Amino acid sequence: MAPQGMAEAALSGLRTALTGDVFAPGDAGYDDARTIFNSMIDRRPAVVAQCETEADVARAIRFGRDNDLEIAVRGGGHSVAGMALTDGGIVVDLRRMHTVVVDAGSRATRVGGGATMSHLDRATQPFALATTGGRASTTGVGGFTLGGGSGWLERKHGLACDNLIAVELVTADGETVHASADENPELFWALHGGGGNFGVATAITLRLHLLPAMTIVLLLFGPEAGSQVVRAFRDFMASAPDEAGGGCIYLTGPPEPFVPEQMVGKLALAALVTYAGTEAEARKVTEPLMGFGHQAEVITELPYAELQCMLDDPPGLRNYWSAEYLTGLPDEAVDVFCARASGMPVPTGTQHVLFPVGGAVARGPADYPVPWRTAPWVVHPFGIWENPSDDERAKQWVRDVRTDVAPWSIGGTYLNFIGYEGQERVVASYGEDNYKRLAAVKAEYDPDNVFRVNHNIKPASTNGA
Repeated sequence: MAPQGMAEAALSGLRTALTGDVFAPGDAGYDDARTIFNSMIDRRPAVVAQCETEADVARAIRFGRDNDLEIAVRGGGHSVAGMALTDGGIVVDLRRMHTVVVDAGSRATRVGGGATMSHLDRATQPFALATTGGRASTTGVGGFTLGGGSGWLERKHGLACDNLIAVELVTADGETVHASADENPELFWALHGGGGNFGVATAITLRLHLLPAMTIVLLLFGPEAGSQVVRAFRDFMASAPDEAGGGCIYLTGPPEPFVPEQMVGKLALAALVTYAGTEAEARKVTEPLMGFGHQAEVITELPYAELQCMLDDPPGLRNYWSAEYLTGLPDEAVDVFCARASGMPVPTGTQHVLFPVGGAVARGPADYPVPWRTAPWVVHPFGIWENPSDDERAKQWVRDVRTDVAPWSIGGTYLNFIGYEGQERVVASYGEDNYKRLAAVKAEYDPDNVFRVNHNIKPASTNGA
């Protein structure tokens, strides 16, 4: 049945025209079609259009505009703020468009707009090739990349957007546009961080890199070791090779065989080094971290696609995240970071994360609208819990982390790491000059701000920034 205010004939026409499926309230499968990983988000779109082709995407966009429906776009659906959904509007759902084609000879891959990191990583792995991907296998490749793209390989191979070769985009008027360094170069520039503001990416082409081996070094400590271990990790990263990434992560001790019984379900600190190389190389590089009394360890080579699953965010839990990129990590900042761990909701899936940046990220193209790339460290409070009664406590803890590290924050952040934190935060994350340039591109490709269910860049004609 068509939702109130929408002609039954219009909805029937969309069902007939689309190669994929169309769901409306009351249809079998509607609730599954509108569910995302963050159970705090419960929105009821009027229509979910599960597109299978570029033509389906164009039809869905035109249908939304013709019926005056707000348009949301779902790739992986991993936006913590639920930007893959809309109340009463239409969801352009790309999940069926997940084909990944690898050209090993040219070290490039064409990735469908609905592909997740798992689709990408498992397609490239047989060729010993990879590119910077999100730290969860369920993240959508398109939104991740066009938003900048931070992951374990970034210090070696740059941000995901640094590896972007081309984008196939359906614009607000339902037309297809190709963007690359040679074709629509200003749009291509904007897609290096500007996200889904300019259209629906039905496919992207990414540069691949040789990755014959991947190793993790995971050391587990009691929380009392916090400041000493985090300082040691900071000092280690100051001279670590670009192959080394990772982070310091406060978490609830998991019920894994390598975790001592007394640490299971209790607050713990993990020092994680991800290494783009062999176990022997990783062991040698991480020797400076071995003298601080860790209580458990895992040191092993593993397929990159398996590493990408290691911190997966299980569906059905409640999520609230943020991030602050820092100018540096002095001892005072370390102490503040470690002290706030005691307020984490434990036992839950919540993680209190400190990532190093630097390497190829810092050396990457300064022109792209991702100015946070110059920050050497990022604090990422990652709230995950099950019980709604913990909502306010968990959200307040995330806000408190932000307040704690504010003296060292650059102000802007990687927007894929956060929910909606206001328009000023969006502008700060691009930088004012970049934002004005992005707003001009937005005015050219989406002057009516059709694609606004996102970290929104307002078209220049209506932009007050």
